[in-house]
Amino acid sequence: MSAARAPRPADATASPDDRRRWQALGVGLVAAFMTLLDVSIVNVAVPSMDRALGASPSDLQWVLSGYALTFGLVLVSAGRFGDARGRRTAFVFGIALFTLASALAGLAPSPAWLIGARLLQGAAAGVVNPQVTGLIQELFQGPERSRPFGLLGATIGISTAVGPLVGGLLIAIGGEEHGWRWVFFVNVPVGIVAVVLGWRLLPGRPAGPANHRRLDLVGVLLLGTGVLLVLLPLVQQEWQSRAKWLLVPAGLLALAAFAAWERWHARRREPLFDLRLFAFRSYALGSLIALVYFGGFTAIFFIFTLYLQDGLGYSALVAGLAITPFALGSAAASALGGRIVNRFGRPLVAVGLLTVVVGLGAVVGVLDLAPAGAVVPWLTAAPLLVAGLGSGLVIAPNQTLTLSQVPVPQAGSGAGMLQTGQRIGSAAGIAAVGSVFFSALAGSDGDYSVAFRHSLLLAAAVIALALVAALVDVTLGHRH
Repeated sequence: MSAARAPRPADATASPDDRRRWQALGVGLVAAFMTLLDVSIVNVAVPSMDRALGASPSDLQWVLSGYALTFGLVLVSAGRFGDARGRRTAFVFGIALFTLASALAGLAPSPAWLIGARLLQGAAAGVVNPQVTGLIQELFQGPERSRPFGLLGATIGISTAVGPLVGGLLIAIGGEEHGWRWVFFVNVPVGIVAVVLGWRLLPGRPAGPANHRRLDLVGVLLLGTGVLLVLLPLVQQEWQSRAKWLLVPAGLLALAAFAAWERWHARRREPLFDLRLFAFRSYALGSLIALVYFGGFTAIFFIFTLYLQDGLGYSALVAGLAITPFALGSAAASALGGRIVNRFGRPLVAVGLLTVVVGLGAVVGVLDLAPAGAVVPWLTAAPLLVAGLGSGLVIAPNQTLTLSQVPVPQAGSGAGMLQTGQRIGSAAGIAAVGSVFFSALAGSDGDYSVAFRHSLLLAAAVIALALVAALVDVTLGHRH
């Protein structure tokens, strides 16, 4: 079935199988939205948590970064498990665990309890997300994957951008004292429904001899150790000792050992991750683009929230509303990008990256020219909309192109490795951009406007590096 004739989920002419696969995709997208939303929704709830639980700065850092840490740790292993044992089993287990962890976080009586629940919640999110991408690879073929990947890209972009808005709304409704608990409780009813529908609609375990589908435990250990050592100093900004950066080269050595082991292990049995996927230029350069882009993309919301709330005194709700134009632009462009990516290929991604850089540069420009007392959320709305439109042409199309040549039996682990790169990029970007923000803040006697502009320019420069990688891919594609 061609992409142009792929039926819509609500299409009355669709066959039962077509309706079922779109329904399965819908469940997956809801789960992906819920788990990715929790990456950013908690940021605006930190002041309320601090007052309610008496948490230290180190505790709050773990609440924020512990989720991303365990999320990144399990992605590839969970994706491989779904490839081997069936995506339905992994998906339902992950959503059930995520729902339980969300309830535990909302009931937290102490900072230690909340940190433990967030670590568990992040690991559960890492189990769920590779199954969604693998599900698209399994249920849709060739060009018709573009629309589902477009919807997934919109989900990723919107969930990341609207997290502060949703968090601000829930805190406004629940009150300053207990509103932060509803940030977690809101996941519970959605999670229960997703568990039931996921078990009914998602495909079960694939056929094949079980002895050829054993998980590579040595690979799991080496990859987990490498990712942990690389991520830990990036997400733990409270650690002041410079010795923490020694963990990064140690992590890279562990990842090199993982690569050597996987190459050897692949001669005997199925590896945790098939390194031959990097022989596909689409996968190798697409993974690099995703890693670098998320390094700049995720950091934008971190520093913008700090600027609006701590620097200008806006409420959590207003800060969330200020980011909404980016989310709206991303949603609109993702839907379009998913439909046209097969026609334009990687040049579409390059255009999107350039648009994001231009939009962020325009944000800096309007702030430089703004008169004293100007309403910043109104000034930044139009350039953020432009940046969001560009982002929508990056995430979904790049994901479609990156995974286009990945065989279905490796879809989960391939998607897991792609998303692991995104998590590492996000952590590194927030660490680097955040460091520039706070350094500029200290060097300008607490001028948040200066700190925001400097750090936003760095985020734009990081995204420009992703643009260079996209242009390299375009150039190589023309030569071949």
